[in-house]
Amino acid sequence: MRRRKSPLLLIAIAITVIGIAVASLVASSKNKPEHLVEQFYKLEQEGDFGSSWDLFHSQMKERFNKDQYIQSRAHVFMQDMDAHSFTFELGDTKKHHEWQATDGGKPLKNVHEVIVLQTFHSKFGHFTIEHPCYVVKEKGEWKLLWDYKQD
Repeated sequence: MRRRKSPLLLIAIAITVIGIAVASLVASSKNKPEHLVEQFYKLEQEGDFGSSWDLFHSQMKERFNKDQYIQSRAHVFMQDMDAHSFTFELGDTKKHHEWQATDGGKPLKNVHEVIVLQTFHSKFGHFTIEHPCYVVKEKGEWKLLWDYKQD
């Protein structure tokens, strides 16, 4: 007499395979430049400007020290624009084989441009800013830059 395989065993194997596939998919999405941009703007939404500064590329950190950045961001959002909240969505992404953050700046290789649409909710009404962000690997980690070229 042949023994039949238990349907519970097959179900357990299927669930395990699906779980591994989902886990690897989630892990691979965290390694994408868009994930860094999303993480940056979620921190900014929470007002955690110190943690968002930590995600900057070294060229950005040369432009702002951490304390300056925290004060400036809070001042611009809360005081100047009187915006106490904003929403954001990521738009199109494109890859640049070489890009510079400033005129005459150091060229960076394999840079991803991610468009961010930031909608502010303020006493002046709702308004949306389109902000291109640039993401490049630095010491093996994705880091964020903004464009400062004079076009």
